[in-house]
Amino acid sequence: MSKRLPPTLATLALVALLPACGDSTARTLGLVRDAPDEFQVTTRAPLSMPPDMTTLPSPSPGSPRPQERTSSQQAEALLSPGLALQDPRRASNARASVGETALLQRAGGDAPDDIRRRVDEENLRLDRPDRSLSDRLIFWRDPPPPGTPVDPARESQRLRENAALGRDVEIGETPVVQPPRRTFWTWLGL
Repeated sequence: MSKRLPPTLATLALVALLPACGDSTARTLGLVRDAPDEFQVTTRAPLSMPPDMTTLPSPSPGSPRPQERTSSQQAEALLSPGLALQDPRRASNARASVGETALLQRAGGDAPDDIRRRVDEENLRLDRPDRSLSDRLIFWRDPPPPGTPVDPARESQRLRENAALGRDVEIGETPVVQPPRRTFWTWLGL
């Protein structure tokens, strides 16, 4: 006769092991909070009362709001308020200052259409996500660091002995630090 676990104990064991499945499972279950993308947050122009209610144009569904600006217009308005496209504060006969003209020339052309995708790709290359438990169990050894570390105390002693005996500093073998052998259990911290 075989012994079986009670269903509630088996369910609790499965729930306890669920976080080990990785970040995607926790994200699917809503256990991980995602911060909003700060580049996607925009402000809307405030509502204002028109001076004359009789000359209001009739609204058309889906058309852009007339008082809102595109992101490039908002950026230009921040950099040089007098040169902003469709800026109502700018006089029609006002000329740009030398500084504003130089700034616009140095800024160059518009950003490419796929700039957001490029930034996201570069960010993914730089960001190293945490490895899941299965990756850590299968690939438990990290690659060795590049180069060979020199043992400073033994190297200093070797150089002093060579200087005392009048030998060249290159005579003798340079002592290196031997890394301790890591086992699977030391990697787990047990």
